[in-house]
Amino acid sequence: MTASAKPAYRPKNPRFSSGPCTKHPGWSVDSLKGALIGRYHRGPETKARLALALERTAALLELPADYRVAIVPASDTGAVEMALWSLLGPRGVDVLAWEAFTRDWVTDIVEHLKLENVRALLAPYGELPDLAQADCDRDVVFAWNGTTSGVRVPNADWIRGDRAGLTICDATSAVFAQRIDWTKLDAATFSWQKVLGGEAQHGMLILSPRAAMRLETYAPPWPLPKLFRMTERGRLKEDLFAGSTINTPSMLCLQDYLDALDWVESVGGLEGTIARSDANAAVLSDWVARTPWVDFLAKVPETRSNTSICLRIADPEIAGLPPEMRDAVPGAIAALLDAEDAAKDIAGHRAAPPGLRIWTGATVELSDVEALLPWLDWAYAEVKQALLKAA
Repeated sequence: MTASAKPAYRPKNPRFSSGPCTKHPGWSVDSLKGALIGRYHRGPETKARLALALERTAALLELPADYRVAIVPASDTGAVEMALWSLLGPRGVDVLAWEAFTRDWVTDIVEHLKLENVRALLAPYGELPDLAQADCDRDVVFAWNGTTSGVRVPNADWIRGDRAGLTICDATSAVFAQRIDWTKLDAATFSWQKVLGGEAQHGMLILSPRAAMRLETYAPPWPLPKLFRMTERGRLKEDLFAGSTINTPSMLCLQDYLDALDWVESVGGLEGTIARSDANAAVLSDWVARTPWVDFLAKVPETRSNTSICLRIADPEIAGLPPEMRDAVPGAIAALLDAEDAAKDIAGHRAAPPGLRIWTGATVELSDVEALLPWLDWAYAEVKQALLKAA
């Protein structure tokens, strides 16, 4: 491969970050007009607007009517921690881990909660653990979509409908992009800044009636920080699921989220956002299939993410270079495309194997994904030529 001329056209929006993700098409700061800034967050009007966000979330995600939704602190991570610290303990726990964040949940459960009856079902980057090994009579903790590996569960068929344990799912890079069987999830989490391109620091926690029952019938033996407390005197704080947040939310961020939900409705609701994500991923997948120097990190097609697509360098000439040179290739490609304003933030996650990570969620335009592809080929040719010359 030799260096070639730069492509003629750049993506109109070069933002392919996996979080915070790009704003939806047509977004502007004018979208924040009408935000109830400088207002008491427990006042009638502000509480009603927070409740509206919860109601619209449940409706657009097509949640079961008896599921509860709350806005909680500290983004998706905070929502996951609330679920782990509040729900785990009375049963054994199976944790499925195959990338950075799922391995963090193993650390939290074993080293911080210090639960003893824990099975960590592990898999390397690019693979899933054996889902058949998960025991649904124990509590099961997993991610629907592994954001740092580009590997997702293909479906929820492996989760029993008559399970005795709870399923706790980090779904932050899957909601509004992938089909989720909510009846198989008891506690699910996401954040505004992923698939909808909202602002960070606010998490969403979805609870099934079984999870709510666990909260009212089980008190963890460890101290719970105020930010995690969902019960009072043994009863669920129902106000939490009606717009009374635990701590002060940003009304600007809330307005931005409501604007994102307006956009979801404008593209056809959940079906529309899933279709947009699938179309973006298909364009990238077709390019990978015809491009010899690159391949998916996810080995099995059925488990490949349609949002956080992780790629590895597959060129044998690069594989033969010393590790320090070989591993620097993806970062060099990302840096070059960043400098050209052709793609922002596409280097792989710092904990993942060296590679590229390209967000193709619903807020990304198909035309921008198509425009990115020749730039990837150009940048790779530039980096490879320089490396082989140096070697």
